Amino acid sequence: MIPWLERADAFPPLELALSEPNGLLCAGGDLSPQRIVQAYRQGVFPWYSAGEPILWWSPDPRMVLVPSEFRISRSLRRTLRNGDYLIRLDSNFPTVIRACAKTPRNGQAGTWISAEMQAAYCKLYELGFAHSVETWVDNKLVGGLYGLAIGKMFYGESMFSHATDASKIAIAHLTRFLEAQGFGLIDCQMNTPHLASLGAREIPRNEFIASLHELTAIPPLKGRWASDGASQGWV
Repeated sequence: MIPWLERADAFPPLELALSEPNGLLCAGGDLSPQRIVQAYRQGVFPWYSAGEPILWWSPDPRMVLVPSEFRISRSLRRTLRNGDYLIRLDSNFPTVIRACAKTPRNGQAGTWISAEMQAAYCKLYELGFAHSVETWVDNKLVGGLYGLAIGKMFYGESMFSHATDASKIAIAHLTRFLEAQGFGLIDCQMNTPHLASLGAREIPRNEFIASLHELTAIPPLKGRWASDGASQGWV
């Protein structure tokens, strides 16, 4: 059994998270901005399917990506150099999260990004916590990602791609932007072969939490991120 959170309850100690399924910590609570930001500051995130209670997770080990360690394949580097796209930041967050919810994924039926989750993260976007990185071609949104930034910590949530390498282009620009702004870590949550191919790796949860506490204590970038339509200058 896992603890059930009432609205005002604090999260239980992370050491109580289950090992199977890995990281399941508790259920219940709500998706208010205050609750979600509190969760991320403690290394916890919500993940559940429509019709289920809200489930909160803190897996051990944790999948992370250091911005400077992003791995660029030769083919992706050619695409980045060609620059036949525009990158925009925070220009259409609601469309990005809806696209992440609707885009089919191999081995998955349905989506965990329910209407309730979309509404919660759009509110966090309005408050300046959530951000989107968007790949545009011929004035059409073809790929992107969204996540949360707290201090100098970025929490990646989901991505989508409707054109070759569109989501990878967005990740490449995200890592470059975060590195330039002094961000230390991207939380990727769970291990997948795709994330590993991009340079992400697993670290023990206690190491992740130590880094998180240090990075979230740094003053954040305020408000929405500036969007300059960048596409050129990649080497």
